[in-house]
Amino acid sequence: MTEYSILMSVYYKEKPEYFRAAIQSMIDQTKKSNDFVIVCDGPLTDELEKVLLWAKDTLREGLQIVRLSQNCGLGSALNAGLERVKNELVARMDSDDVSLENRCEMQLNAFEEHPEISVMSGTVEEFTDNVENITARRVLPEKHAEILAFSKMRNPFNHPCVMFKKSAVERAGGYQDMHFLEDYYLWVRMLLNGEKGMNLKIPLLRMRAGFDMYRRRGGVKYAVMQIRLFSFMRKNGMISRMQFLKNACVRICSALIPARVRQYLFIKLLRK
Repeated sequence: MTEYSILMSVYYKEKPEYFRAAIQSMIDQTKKSNDFVIVCDGPLTDELEKVLLWAKDTLREGLQIVRLSQNCGLGSALNAGLERVKNELVARMDSDDVSLENRCEMQLNAFEEHPEISVMSGTVEEFTDNVENITARRVLPEKHAEILAFSKMRNPFNHPCVMFKKSAVERAGGYQDMHFLEDYYLWVRMLLNGEKGMNLKIPLLRMRAGFDMYRRRGGVKYAVMQIRLFSFMRKNGMISRMQFLKNACVRICSALIPARVRQYLFIKLLRK
């Protein structure tokens, strides 16, 4: 199996216990990485620095710490980390989620069986409070043709558990400014470039959800970013004018309804 890198970003608002659990879940992978890159997106708290010291003692030469002088946002932080990763295959990991122990082994096996694939994720299980308290699952289309069709309406990959080829991401221009939607924007550009995608139908990661996550997916600014992304897709021939209008209406309504209602609808209609 091919070697792979892990790419994570952390900023000062993260909870140290979540940060440590996220790192530990990648240390515990059945297929170990030889390159763990953590980007500090601006100065961190003393508690988060203690977690970094623990990670450094545990991983030793396998850990790279990249420090940014100020908070630049997730996309810029990940671009800074991408410049430092040593391997072609890169496993993304958020600083507050928990990967299942066979996540990376399953993805590496799939890349070996499907060398044409450039980006791959899998099923994400959402939980609140306790990692065993699964409240919903985000299951995505498996095959490339289905992914391409799905991408015209919704994000086709689960960013918290994505593994991609560094060269394919670089060809698409890396992460670019699209607040809240940097990953979706990247996948769209990769698909427009002809890159192939795949989603595994098995759970790969458990993601902290809860009310705050659904609250962040609302508001005028979020709606504006959604429309901006769909406008890009329309200009590049990925969706029709009618599809653009449909998407815009749905996203504006979703962004402007009360957060509790949005949470309920997401879980009932868009999760399993």
